[in-house]
Amino acid sequence: MFETFIFQFTSLFTMINPVAAVPIYIALTETMTPKAARWVAMRAAVTAFIALSVFALLGEAIFSFFNISVNGLRVAGGILFFVMGFEMLRGRTVPKRVDGETDGDFGSDVAVTPIGIPMIAGPGAITMVILVIQEGKTAASTASSSISLFIAIGLVCALTAVVLASGRQLLAKLGRSGSKILMRLMGLIVMLIAVEFFFAGIKPYVIDIARSIPA
Repeated sequence: MFETFIFQFTSLFTMINPVAAVPIYIALTETMTPKAARWVAMRAAVTAFIALSVFALLGEAIFSFFNISVNGLRVAGGILFFVMGFEMLRGRTVPKRVDGETDGDFGSDVAVTPIGIPMIAGPGAITMVILVIQEGKTAASTASSSISLFIAIGLVCALTAVVLASGRQLLAKLGRSGSKILMRLMGLIVMLIAVEFFFAGIKPYVIDIARSIPA
């Protein structure tokens, strides 16, 4: 079971890549107090844990019921991230805070989407947990494999919260001018991530269309 856990943990950590969520987290929590920003990181991690656990248990049934695929999630996530990255490049944040909205209300919204889903619990991580559960059903140690997967999900999400909070501390040391420069650089990185998401998702559709065209 330990070897299975190590494999699941390392694979999931690599797939989630917490560092990739830092740019969006920093941009959305820039004006918050350190305490409020840490709360957003924790809530985002909890959201991701719940989402991945639900998809591990019911993912295949959900996709089948709505007749959707993970590739569609990649395309949608890519579009969302591109818009966010473009706004960050212009010195703005998406979603935008409503006038009079408190840190708590705004933080609750952004912690769930887009930080928790689909930045942390993204298409790759969702696909992986579904596949691991399916492989576990064909193995002799189904229960131990499933238990180790949920432990791995919990630890990876907890580490992700730590990584996000550390990114916030880096922002505090840069000052206002440095944070503005970093935000624009992060916006460019988010746009690049968005392009990878989008084309990874749309590629299978293009291949299917090409195969359906008569020679």
